[in-house]
Amino acid sequence: MAGFDAWIGREQTSRDRLTPERAFQWCATFDQPKPRDVMPQGVHFCLCLPDAPTASLGEDGHPLRDESADSFMPPVPLPRRMRASSKIQFIAPIALGAAIKRNSLILSISEKEGGSGKLAFVDVEHETQANGTLSVRETQTIVYREAAAPDAPLSPPPLGEGAFDAGAWDAVRTVTPDPRLLFRYSALTFNTHRIHYDAPYASEVERYRGLVVHGPLTASLLLQLGAREVGDNRLRQFAFRGVSPAMADEPLHLAMRQEGDGYELGAFADDGRAVMKASAAL
Repeated sequence: MAGFDAWIGREQTSRDRLTPERAFQWCATFDQPKPRDVMPQGVHFCLCLPDAPTASLGEDGHPLRDESADSFMPPVPLPRRMRASSKIQFIAPIALGAAIKRNSLILSISEKEGGSGKLAFVDVEHETQANGTLSVRETQTIVYREAAAPDAPLSPPPLGEGAFDAGAWDAVRTVTPDPRLLFRYSALTFNTHRIHYDAPYASEVERYRGLVVHGPLTASLLLQLGAREVGDNRLRQFAFRGVSPAMADEPLHLAMRQEGDGYELGAFADDGRAVMKASAAL
């Protein structure tokens, strides 16, 4: 993207520790039993978190971006941010008490014109080490969008008359993420994006129909479905892409089926609308 070439190759290193307290909070959030030694896959989402002071947060709750050397993400002049997709390699499990180090690298910055206006995409690679061993390699695609018009239709549309087809899948689990779950996940990941907890902001400013379920939260639920079906810490590859927002207080159908040598996964609204598409391999 013109004007931001200097950010390509920019690096950041952060450190953390997976304390038993945080591990137990992660499991409690998802109604899972306390782990004995290693954590379920997906726990890296709550490690090496952003630590921007409250005074440096933007209106949406994300850290402000500027031209300074301390600004890791480029100051793209588009206000709305979301996680578009991730490609994850699980290399080794993360144990309780592990010392965590994460190296982050801006891989690319690009722009295009979409149906909703200008879009900017930033690809970021994160390598997470636990006790000196590379455990997770993830490439995230972050998308920035133009502000929503004050009279823009609320997204997504109200639930229609369709229905999710559970019979097309080998395994299905249905959950209803409510504001308590969204609040806990925001706290676990130090995520202050207001679309997840501030209903008036979500509807009046970003024009969502309600509180939005975090993309990584939906991905975490799909990883838990995968663990239920194939065993803990057995997935080696996992990729997900957000298709449409999932709304709090509405049923979310999580599905998985074998596809060749791997697995296809997905999350769907009650009327069959696709929320997230994912794939995995052992």
